[in-house]
Amino acid sequence: MVRSIESVAVIGAGTMGAGIAAASAAAGCRVLILDMNADTVEAALQQVDEGDRYLVTTGLVDADLDEVSGYDWVCEAIVEDLSVKRDLFSRLEKIRKDGSVISSNTSGIPLRQISEDMPPRFRSDVAITHFFNPVKVMRLFELVPGEDTDQEVISAFAEFGSSRLGKGVVHAKDTVNFIGNRIGCFFMLSGLHLAKPFLADGMSQETIDGVLGAPVGLPPTGLYGLIDLIGLDVMELVGKNLAANLPDADVGHEFTSFPATEQQMHDLGQLGRKAGGGFYRQSKTPEGERLKESFDLSTEEWREAQAPNLEGIPVELGEVVFHDSAEGELAWKIFGGTLKYAASLVPEIADDVLNIDNAIRWGFNWVHGPFEMLDHLGAGRVIDRIRAEESELPMMLQVLDQAGVESFYRNQGSEYLGTDGEYHPVESSVD
Repeated sequence: MVRSIESVAVIGAGTMGAGIAAASAAAGCRVLILDMNADTVEAALQQVDEGDRYLVTTGLVDADLDEVSGYDWVCEAIVEDLSVKRDLFSRLEKIRKDGSVISSNTSGIPLRQISEDMPPRFRSDVAITHFFNPVKVMRLFELVPGEDTDQEVISAFAEFGSSRLGKGVVHAKDTVNFIGNRIGCFFMLSGLHLAKPFLADGMSQETIDGVLGAPVGLPPTGLYGLIDLIGLDVMELVGKNLAANLPDADVGHEFTSFPATEQQMHDLGQLGRKAGGGFYRQSKTPEGERLKESFDLSTEEWREAQAPNLEGIPVELGEVVFHDSAEGELAWKIFGGTLKYAASLVPEIADDVLNIDNAIRWGFNWVHGPFEMLDHLGAGRVIDRIRAEESELPMMLQVLDQAGVESFYRNQGSEYLGTDGEYHPVESSVD
């Protein structure tokens, strides 16, 4: 059956649901927005461009759920609670029309848990359609099929995401946190732990953020600034989800809970920007001047923010990873550790390096995705460093080494190295 998406019903009018609805209306689709709360629905409607609101119908879940029967795509964007999602999907399955497609915007709950014991029609028509916040700005659109999802359903979502919404579609597998958050959250959670010895030796958290920003091709938020943006409350939930769903042998298990100071910050409500401060906060002096403060993780007291000390750090992108300094060791352990982690996850979370690179560039705004960065650094140098530390090479570095080649991409990025040790054309991997 050929599927076509011309209308979208969004259930859940919070931040993500409102963003998906607004993007769909901007693409010229008829849109239905439903929520349990009328004020939330109205707030979501205000997120839709004024010129597109004529395309939007609103309502309440309890009174108007039957209206989804007139829509091609039914998108669930409610609370991250498995039992609540399953209950909603059971209700939706009884009323959605034949030929429609259905999805969840969950950021980390595996589809197999959502689909368990659901009817065959649901299992063949369902996928994860995971957008990144804010939907209007972020390019990443992770598309995850279930074990029984019809290929025509995936093709319809991929076509709609790329052609109508203008998103970058990446094809992920049904594993915890999919691609972007699996690797991006590993960077953050492992970073909180691996930075501790450097803090103890006197390195400031501003310097840590400085090293883990532009010198390695990451946004200026670095480590602590990024977590402030996301929120310690969200990161704690991510950690719990990872602890419950990571494969037993995954190195990420070492980092699923917070270090003591960060846990105390969380418990006291010092969550980040949304709470007025986390690792950093901004206020105004009595004279009206802006004051930026840092929560010193060594003294556990607020102090005036310092400029990062990056004196002597190589200016060439990524070279800090090999620099003989405390900052270089920090970059190798945290950023280099994230590159190694990414290299261990093919084909577990995606079939190829290309989908992983696209997910991290589009979802976390890295200059280069992990495998692009390995090419930039020189994968051979990274392999030599890992072997010098008597550590095991991650999966894709083993493939590259055994294939006797020097890079994951060749011919100006038009071909990528597959798990079979052969190069494949880029266009065959991405819609």
